[in-house]
Amino acid sequence: MSEKFWHLKNSDLFRSLDDDELARLEKFSRVKQFPRKNPIYLPADAANSVFMLTSGRAKICHLTFDGKQSILFFIEPGELFGELAIFDEGDRDEYAEAIDPTTVMMIPAEEIRRLMERHAEISLGVTKLIGFRRRRIERRLKNLLFLSNRERLAHVLLELMEQYGEPDGRSGVRLRIKLSHQDLANIIGSTRETVTVVLGDLQEAGLVEVGRRKIIIRKPDALAGVVNRTAPKMPPTPSDSAPPNTPPESKFGEAKPL
Repeated sequence: MSEKFWHLKNSDLFRSLDDDELARLEKFSRVKQFPRKNPIYLPADAANSVFMLTSGRAKICHLTFDGKQSILFFIEPGELFGELAIFDEGDRDEYAEAIDPTTVMMIPAEEIRRLMERHAEISLGVTKLIGFRRRRIERRLKNLLFLSNRERLAHVLLELMEQYGEPDGRSGVRLRIKLSHQDLANIIGSTRETVTVVLGDLQEAGLVEVGRRKIIIRKPDALAGVVNRTAPKMPPTPSDSAPPNTPPESKFGEAKPL
């Protein structure tokens, strides 16, 4: 089994496809590797393909009118992104950037449309993905308009805890994702200096512990109390949620663009 086939077969979205359909999808897909901090696609690039992250980590960003980066969300292995190309093959509005050395599979948008027409579960899966991301962005926009920097940062830390949290060993929840103060500022629409001050206040209050690109949420319930919500449930640890088998030895190399 090729590595491309393995990743497609183990994707939540494509798991219901038979081997013939997976083989067709594999045939038309291309794989490309990106070094850390390199763009995967840029604004105004043609939106003719959908991407699946197979290794590494990426972020989806938007440039504000004054040229600042706004981080919309992060992409983990197994997730699709650039999915709006399924419905509009114009130019992209946002851009994607590799956080770590990253490998992606590029799938023609027309192939996803074909599968959506033939399989209701794939159509539903794509719809749910778009709806989930839209709700997250809308919630962040409301926070940006109506909440203080402290409240916005608390919301984002709880959101990251839900997605990337793992038990710290002593107490609290460690975030697996490594973020700088500037990254957090780009998420909540603030400045690095403001984020540094707010994190310092939260640390002094014993709610978080902050190190170099490391954040531990010491008191999730108390942090959730800052924004009058309940703390999110802990996600499964990577070992608990990993699939029972592992992909074959990687032979991915840089591929020609679609």
